[in-house]
Amino acid sequence: MLHIPSTSGLRAFEAACRYLSFNQAAEELGVTPGAVSRQIQTLEQYLGKTLFHRHHKRIELTAVGRQYLAEITLPLEKIAAASARLRSETRRNAVSICAYPTFALRWLIPRWADLYERHSDIDVQLITSLNPADFERDDFDLSIQVLPDGTGLTGMRIDKLLEVVTYPVCSPEMAKKFSRPEDLRDAVFLHDSPRPTDWLRWLEEADVHNVNTNKGLHFESTNMALHAAENGLGVTIGIDALVQESVASGRLVRLFNIERRSNHSFHLVSSARKATRPKLAAVREWMLEAAGQPV
Repeated sequence: MLHIPSTSGLRAFEAACRYLSFNQAAEELGVTPGAVSRQIQTLEQYLGKTLFHRHHKRIELTAVGRQYLAEITLPLEKIAAASARLRSETRRNAVSICAYPTFALRWLIPRWADLYERHSDIDVQLITSLNPADFERDDFDLSIQVLPDGTGLTGMRIDKLLEVVTYPVCSPEMAKKFSRPEDLRDAVFLHDSPRPTDWLRWLEEADVHNVNTNKGLHFESTNMALHAAENGLGVTIGIDALVQESVASGRLVRLFNIERRSNHSFHLVSSARKATRPKLAAVREWMLEAAGQPV
């Protein structure tokens, strides 16, 4: 009889090891940070060993945790690869998409009904991750990645999807406090870990200097920072493509008419060898049309 700990605990442990963050592991796994913490505590109780040192706002692996990770990584990768092969045999009609969590929540899912209406015969599977997709390991069909414009990757098809245009956003009530960019010196800045330099770069674009861009509240994800802004906690930098719906609905207000256009855009990445698959091609074309790009 095999004595194996809960797979949910192992997945939580592996994700937490990669990020050294329960919050980011939770976002990848689609659960709460508390759930990740409890799953790892259960695993530690099962093993009778402490896997992480818990510090204020950070975690680190214990020596036992590092050894355990080294010993289980290869078996987990083999399980994932074997499972992916079997799943690929049973999902011939499926198209898998890997996207950033905030992109999925604020751009892709609001358009999902149109995708389903036009291609109801296609089983579209959405997976979120902060890391670039590994097409060989995870067998994804399409991936959303922020890449430098003009990037080429061997064996991959890359389509520019959406430009990254940024500007400050906040709640309607808070917006009344700001009439010019210089007023932001007194603002509560909201930051997100995946894009730590957005405030600095936008303030440079707006020619506003002598501002402490590290002050304010810091969040693990872009979506958390945007949600905090919607609830009046402060001002954050929004990506136009991801905040248009919130601005249109009045949950967020765009401040000023100054925007920063990045040379790193959202791109749609797919394997060149799969490009002729009709269902994959159909989803790719739908995404490009939804983004206003030529097919």
